[in-house]
Amino acid sequence: MQQNLLGTDESPIIPPTSDEKTLALLAHVLTFVFPILAPLVIYLIKKNESTFVAYHAKESLNFQITMFIICFVLVITVIGLLLLWVVGIIYMVLIIVATIRAGEGKLYKYPFSIRLIK
Repeated sequence: MQQNLLGTDESPIIPPTSDEKTLALLAHVLTFVFPILAPLVIYLIKKNESTFVAYHAKESLNFQITMFIICFVLVITVIGLLLLWVVGIIYMVLIIVATIRAGEGKLYKYPFSIRLIK
């Protein structure tokens, strides 16, 4: 298991297929276009078929919900509006890291995320 400020990753017990890697990768990268919807749809469709894809879709969905909550709190505070750009940069970097880890076939866990979907 590799752990750092950008999150943790570990190799799954059963290596994922190429299709599973692609769907896991999409669960992260599509959030740039459809933030909560993309991982939710992928999770609902694949949760019973692939534990690897379900894991990544849940992680992505939990991260998206966490970021929504953080941005909502920042928007309702005057000083928080000044920090939105920092959150945006962190958001982009972590999604890129998660996408790369999914493409490598690793189980990635975001460094700070409220685990609402278990």
